[in-house]
Amino acid sequence: MGANSSSISELPENEYLKKLSGAEPISENDPFWNQLLSFSFTTPTNSTELKLLEEATISVCKSLVEKNPRTGNLGSLIKVFLSRTKELKISAECQNHLFIWQAHNALFIICCLLKVFISRMSEEELQLHFTYEEKTPGSYGTECEDLIEELLCCLIQLIVEIPLLDITYSISLEAVTALVVFLSCQLFHKEILRESLIHKYLMHGRCLPYTSRLVKTLLYNFIRQERSPPPGTHVFQQQTDGGGLLYGIASGVATGLRTVFTLGGVGSKPTPQLEQCSPLAHQSLLLLLVLANLTDAPDTPNPYRQAIMSFKNTQDSSAFSSSNPHAFQINFNSLYTALCEQQRSDQATLLLYMLLHQNGNVRTYVLARTDIENLVLPILEILYHVEERNSHHVYMALIILLILTEDDGFNRSIHEVILKNITWYAERVLTEISLGSLLILVVIRTIQYNMTRTRDKYLHTNCLAALANMSAQFRSLHQYAAQRIIRTF
Repeated sequence: MGANSSSISELPENEYLKKLSGAEPISENDPFWNQLLSFSFTTPTNSTELKLLEEATISVCKSLVEKNPRTGNLGSLIKVFLSRTKELKISAECQNHLFIWQAHNALFIICCLLKVFISRMSEEELQLHFTYEEKTPGSYGTECEDLIEELLCCLIQLIVEIPLLDITYSISLEAVTALVVFLSCQLFHKEILRESLIHKYLMHGRCLPYTSRLVKTLLYNFIRQERSPPPGTHVFQQQTDGGGLLYGIASGVATGLRTVFTLGGVGSKPTPQLEQCSPLAHQSLLLLLVLANLTDAPDTPNPYRQAIMSFKNTQDSSAFSSSNPHAFQINFNSLYTALCEQQRSDQATLLLYMLLHQNGNVRTYVLARTDIENLVLPILEILYHVEERNSHHVYMALIILLILTEDDGFNRSIHEVILKNITWYAERVLTEISLGSLLILVVIRTIQYNMTRTRDKYLHTNCLAALANMSAQFRSLHQYAAQRIIRTF
């Protein structure tokens, strides 16, 4: 690293990285840090380059793991980052590119190191590496500050307090990614972590007061779908819109976490075109889903799940319940629009399922919409292309339909919505059909696909349950839908 741009092949022999991982302790006040953090880096654009990066840096990381107990250089690096984040908000307002650039680079290196540390040791060992510091002759042991909690709290503050500008986009993205990396401990345990050190820090103490603000910020990141700024507006050289080297590294981590915490199916095929549109929105959604699915602590429920279950519309003037300190308000119209537009990804479908299932305010709002077809059509398209989707994406889409069809008002209104030219339905040209009739056709097609291909009892039962929910309100059915009902049953 250092002042000149570094390539992947140069990293193992980079003098600054060698010094960082060497046997010589480096004080947090050493001028070395200014040299180390003054680097630019060409972002890897594919999995091959990412693998090369990991292979190129593994010797540095191994050396730091071995020597950090004596040097405490990891702790010094983190303290350097923490000291620089104290002025980030002012730097953003004053357009101080250099300051933000170096703070980003410090976080970038921390995340790269954390990914290796977390994959190779327990949380208890990781905590020790955060507390190691240089021992000078004649010094007495002092209680070290808890750098893990301080770093976690700093990352959350960075996400919720730093304004999202072109010059702060990348550091905001890396802060979200850093939290995902911290939570990746679950990937290296066969059992569900019920007493995780990282979970404890996030759900208690200094991080707890930021719960509702963090959830709200992550939701708004998803809603706004802010694109990564053009290369010229970054405070460091960037060749693609991928959003930073750590975005590529942690995207795989986050995808694995999502698979662990959802229905257990195999992850979807990657959709880089969607991720590159707004890497911050993509990573924010992944972090939100992971936080919402953290295991409850023995003495308190998951505050992030509580926040997701209780937030209200900005137009709702009713008082918040005193029993839930994490409630907040958000613009439901903007949220609904984003959910309708983003259903191509199973992460967005999982978010929709969680909100409909757990947040009564969102469910009531969605069922009251007069443009419900904007939400239902993407869900039907997921089921129609069942052979191209993974199992848990299909299940979530089906359960969403099951939740919606439990409402009689929904079952009546879908037969009043007339659609024209459904181009993705290939079995027959549908120039004009009601939303209710199309829903029936897609569910019956899913049943027949399941009978001939997968023979999944769970899928079959829930398809029939959705049809049963709607059956009392069948009216003015399309001729083709009526024929398919008769032939099927």
